[in-house]
Amino acid sequence: MIRPSPGPGAARLRTVFMGTPRFAVPSLAALSESVDVTLILCNPDRAAGRGRSMASPPVKEEAVRRGIPVFQPDKARHPDAVARIAAEAPDLIVVVAYGHILPKSILDIPRIGCINVHASLLPKYRGAAPINWAVARGESVTGITIMRMDEGMDTGPMLHVREMPIGEEDTAETMFSKLSILGAEALREALRKLREGTLDETPQDAALATYAPKLTKEHGRIDWSRPAGEVRNLVRGMTPWPSAFALHAGKTLKVLSSAVAGESGAAGEPGEVVDLGRDGIAVACGEGVLRLQVVQPEGGKAMDAWAYAQGRHVATGERLS
Repeated sequence: MIRPSPGPGAARLRTVFMGTPRFAVPSLAALSESVDVTLILCNPDRAAGRGRSMASPPVKEEAVRRGIPVFQPDKARHPDAVARIAAEAPDLIVVVAYGHILPKSILDIPRIGCINVHASLLPKYRGAAPINWAVARGESVTGITIMRMDEGMDTGPMLHVREMPIGEEDTAETMFSKLSILGAEALREALRKLREGTLDETPQDAALATYAPKLTKEHGRIDWSRPAGEVRNLVRGMTPWPSAFALHAGKTLKVLSSAVAGESGAAGEPGEVVDLGRDGIAVACGEGVLRLQVVQPEGGKAMDAWAYAQGRHVATGERLS
């Protein structure tokens, strides 16, 4: 159980922060307002870009800017990582998009406990890619859950919840930005409740749990036998990575933007190009028609779908596999 922090000293809790991507940076900033972040753990630097030069994670860059020590173990459960965290004698550990399940040896270290900022309304979308899957599965609302961590994957009791709508034009990319800010706000509110001793725990209902597995490129493959609305949701949910895609003339064609052109009465077989125009390439689905608006050919840059159709001499009756 999360143990309330006593007295006026609660404002300067010794805290270890664990996070890696840009999503976690606003939460780190919010945390630094009211506690002493004495150590930050994030993933190691990785080779990036065409030059394959080493790049630091966004959280490391923010830590360096703030003058906070950084530790970058390959695995959090490594004995050296456990020892390094224990040496901080933290009151609290805060985890935001760190990407590792913490072992009991770490969960037992902080006096107050370990809390996680998770980008879904738990118990829905437990796992590594909750934002992408909420959009890809056509959810109209998502949010942030602050939870106490246990040894399971996002199974601990909920401490604080904030909801946020998913708009018709939102993609995983736009929701990442919005939920990153909401996550920081929710964390700030949870810390206030912790100081006041009003941070209550609500167990998750495991029967309602759904999962958001780590994304692979194959998750972006379009199944044209699905309804047009579902395919469009996939396009939105797989943006910016791994991107929804089909095959045209034997080569990968990423679909970056699309719109439902008709809900019923598709004029062709699933995957068949049924119309072409300046507003895009219309493709028949299992139900309705999807109009491709922005695409990216294999080895090329993103472009207007009409420009692609002209350059590749796309014709009605062709099939996208």
